[in-house]
Amino acid sequence: MIHPYCQPLVVSFTRHRDHEAARQMASYMKNKFPFFGIKTPLRKELFRAFLKENGLPMQGELHAVISALWDLPERENQYVAISLFYKFKKKYREEDILLAEKMIMQKSWWDSVDGIAAWIAGDYFRKFPEKIKPVTRRWMDSENIWLQRSALLFQLRYKQHTDEDLLFRYIQELTSSTEFFIRKAIGWTLREYSKTTPARVQQFVNETSMSGLSRKEALKVINREKLS
Repeated sequence: MIHPYCQPLVVSFTRHRDHEAARQMASYMKNKFPFFGIKTPLRKELFRAFLKENGLPMQGELHAVISALWDLPERENQYVAISLFYKFKKKYREEDILLAEKMIMQKSWWDSVDGIAAWIAGDYFRKFPEKIKPVTRRWMDSENIWLQRSALLFQLRYKQHTDEDLLFRYIQELTSSTEFFIRKAIGWTLREYSKTTPARVQQFVNETSMSGLSRKEALKVINREKLS
């Protein structure tokens, strides 16, 4: 059953369904999810119009609304859920990380997990830094590759505020992983951090055994700067 708050948005999305675009978008995502076929600019426009008309849900209803959107089949609903959740970033409550964790583990793929990790979890941990180690330690120990990827990516936008010891430790724990999405995340987070401390990233990569993919991704910015 569609949550009453979500109903006008789902009606709007249904009216703008594009079957050919939906087929192409599903194919791009390895046919893991069905789509309405609404491309990003139009989806954002429809979401803005919905918010203008309906406003944000009450905070007490947020979990129910997000969960309802997550349960709907079309992938655009999950994108809206992430955007809606992020709009509450200044009002995050301690228990909200459990909802983010549920979203990471359900209907998992890079297109949802990366936004949840870098934006929702990233800002949550800024507000509740005491939760970083216990929560991300649980993620690392979970053997769930999407939670582990999130433990790497939540600091993606932290720049000089990155907990370097934590980041490097988690990477070292995962360097033996054969999972593409873990190897890619290792390289991605090191590449971003290299924009802040290139020497430290170069040293860490030199001293750490990691996959060729991780190494290549990690050093992209550093090597580009060397050539310029």
